[in-house]
Amino acid sequence: MSTKQHDADAYGQELARISHHQSEATNARFTVFQALAAVGISDEQADDIVSKLEAGAVAGAHTWISESSAPHGSEERFEDGWFAGVRDVATYLLRIADTTAQAQRGRAASSAMLLAHVQRPASPAPQEAPAEAPAPAAAPPLEAKDVLAVAEGFAWAVAAPGERHWPDGGDFLDVALSTVRDKEREGYTERLEAFVEQHQARLEELLRAYGPGSRPASHGRYALIGQPETLVILERMETNPFGLRTQWEKEMETVLLDDLEFAWGPRTRLSR
Repeated sequence: MSTKQHDADAYGQELARISHHQSEATNARFTVFQALAAVGISDEQADDIVSKLEAGAVAGAHTWISESSAPHGSEERFEDGWFAGVRDVATYLLRIADTTAQAQRGRAASSAMLLAHVQRPASPAPQEAPAEAPAPAAAPPLEAKDVLAVAEGFAWAVAAPGERHWPDGGDFLDVALSTVRDKEREGYTERLEAFVEQHQARLEELLRAYGPGSRPASHGRYALIGQPETLVILERMETNPFGLRTQWEKEMETVLLDDLEFAWGPRTRLSR
């Protein structure tokens, strides 16, 4: 086996272990949110409590990394490089801890919605509406080309056309747009613009760390990152995660969505 193949296999095993820990954390977080809700803790308080716990776990990793030392007997130049790398990793972990403590909101509410959906009894057969009942107003149309034009306008959030995996990602866009509820259609492009502006720094980091040309992408993973359609998928992941995954599982292979969920980080992690 070549060194390159060995490295790829080892990296794949690391991804599998990380995915396992992420799934376990999602299940544990769901249980914690249920317990906090049962004793009267509000969704906002629950988000704050869990975010602080998760930030503390990252801070613990920061401490562990910061206290690590180069192998005994290493040359001075190796030690200098070692400690420079340690400082870089520790600084990045600190940024993650700060972001985790402040930005993880809405997860308790999403967990409560999922629990309510699971526990909801089957709906009785709908009764026939009276003949004189007026038909509901039709939801405004949502044109994929209009949404795509807005997404392509954010050059800092998507890869250059020549670097994208799919010049035409219309299938992914159609699946994502199918989860936009009727009440969300009016003004959806403005909603998308607001989402992208709000998460600009996060999107830039996502493209840098996992987009075309990155080490993870070189192993054939995270192929959606850098596509303009992915901005819509991420907006749906934040707004209607359960609807997105349900519809995706009906029409597409889930590995691409699993990778995107992992790279974006949890609001609600749904992949197993």
